[in-house]
Amino acid sequence: MTRALAALRRAMPGWQAPVVAAFAHERRGPFAILVSCLLSLRTRDETTGPASRRLFRLARTPAALLRCSPRTIERAIYPVGFYRTKARTLRALARALLDRHRGRVPADLDALLALPGVGRKTANLVITEAFGLPGICVDTHVHRIANRWGYVTTRTPAATEMALRATLPAREWRGLNTLLVAFGQTICRPISPRCSACPVAATCPRRGVVRTR
Repeated sequence: MTRALAALRRAMPGWQAPVVAAFAHERRGPFAILVSCLLSLRTRDETTGPASRRLFRLARTPAALLRCSPRTIERAIYPVGFYRTKARTLRALARALLDRHRGRVPADLDALLALPGVGRKTANLVITEAFGLPGICVDTHVHRIANRWGYVTTRTPAATEMALRATLPAREWRGLNTLLVAFGQTICRPISPRCSACPVAATCPRRGVVRTR
């Protein structure tokens, strides 16, 4: 898998980076990265990016976010998926950060997982993108591609994360999500992947692939 990742890194400048990675590149703080992660759940990047920027113009800190009414947050983040639920979650998140962490996002996986709305995908992405610490963020792209390559044989993203932690060198962890999400959105798509344009097509077993382009 290490060789495949190296090939993808060489090709990546031609692909669009995921929105959360873009915010990290802009040197936005951990709170902005955490919020954009939550907004990105079940939402396309082209919607998440503008919604995040609208919200950040209103509130850049947990205290400022908590001063916004749920309706104000809803209007700012619409049309992200489940925007009403996410507005309530964001206010609960802001309150928890203020009450438990003095308004700061913790650089600890377990502490992140204890926050409202934060699952393993989000927690690992914040750990890697906001703090530069080792972590493996597994979303649907990483789960699909790791199985399609035959590197793991797992049924869930959580199982994929544990399998990758056990087998993938730690030096490959941090940028894995950004790399495979860009690859998965551009080339290795869920249905009819663009194998003719894939830099690792010659070595890919294409597990589960029925049709290619």
